[in-house]
Amino acid sequence: MRAIFLLFILLLASASCTAADTPISEPVDLAPLTADEMNLVFDSPEYGVHISQWWDLYAQQRDLSLINEMDFGWVKQKFAWRDIEGAGKGEYDWYRPDEIVAAVEEAGLKLLVRIDRQPLWSVQKYEEVGIRVTENQPPFDIQDFGDFCGVMAERYRGRVAAYQVWNEPNLSREWGEQSPDPAGYVEMLKVCYEAIKEADPQAIVISAGLAPTGTEPPLAMPDDEFLRGMYAAGGASYFDVLGLNAPGYKAPPEISPNDIDQYPQYGKYRWHVFRHVEDMRRIMVEEGDAAKQIAILEMGWTTDPRESAYGWHAVSGEEQAEYLVGAYQFAAAEWDPWIGLMTTIFFADSAWTEADEQYWWSITDPDGTPRPAYEALKEMPKD
Repeated sequence: MRAIFLLFILLLASASCTAADTPISEPVDLAPLTADEMNLVFDSPEYGVHISQWWDLYAQQRDLSLINEMDFGWVKQKFAWRDIEGAGKGEYDWYRPDEIVAAVEEAGLKLLVRIDRQPLWSVQKYEEVGIRVTENQPPFDIQDFGDFCGVMAERYRGRVAAYQVWNEPNLSREWGEQSPDPAGYVEMLKVCYEAIKEADPQAIVISAGLAPTGTEPPLAMPDDEFLRGMYAAGGASYFDVLGLNAPGYKAPPEISPNDIDQYPQYGKYRWHVFRHVEDMRRIMVEEGDAAKQIAILEMGWTTDPRESAYGWHAVSGEEQAEYLVGAYQFAAAEWDPWIGLMTTIFFADSAWTEADEQYWWSITDPDGTPRPAYEALKEMPKD
């Protein structure tokens, strides 16, 4: 998450005009198919929240209770590949994922697992060819990733409802500090998709959440360009639902990207508003992929009061609450039936402090104390 917003701030200072910045003059029906004609895997919408308690399973139990109290049905949790198969190829530590899957199951919730963060053994050969090993990069042999996806899906067959394959591959920082490569991502998506479907045909496979940005390669790739590149590489065959990230920045959720020039206080690019999701849906329709839904994998507004890279788009706690509720309500009213799961960030990790950027996006304190946004989402009517 941190990488997205650092890139966004860089772009505020200098950005070339891209398709993501150019007003769209020709209207496109974002829902050209009826619900009966679509491949619906989610109700429209469904309600999820991102939890962050891999290391604190006691806090996780508390968080799951709070999620039930707010009547949300989905939990998203990162399962870092390196934390499970870190010791070596085929050497697995299932203790924490087993505990998490069982706890979510016992709570009567559905689990979305995000898979990324490669183990060291899978990338060591890069050093032999002069490529530096980084925090998050594709493995040297993508089949290693496919093998891991298949083993995990087999272990949790019928228990993990959905998988997110990687995160923000349109940012170089999430792609081994290399220029983003949509065709390369599709190759990785394919091996993971096929392995999951062979092991658990009913599991939902969601493509990586794309970071809304206009920054050009090599630092990043605009999300609309990356998505078109995925389609050009045949990516439509390898995801059940398109994944997007949709931070709201400073704007209320109902602001259209077509109108951003009327609200300079909210930014100046189409991707500075929550409804940039509609730009991405337009591409799906144009590519003949209208039968699929979109899952928003990260959505929220920061309340960071510090003089930081995020300060320009900080909102108050009350505004965060209002805007999150408004985003769900807008989507329910205007994006039916193509919007699926919508995932709020975050329930705070018990170890986060005010020094952590994620702390300010959260809707609970690290000790589990609800913030105004939590209370507002709890009281929000759900369809």
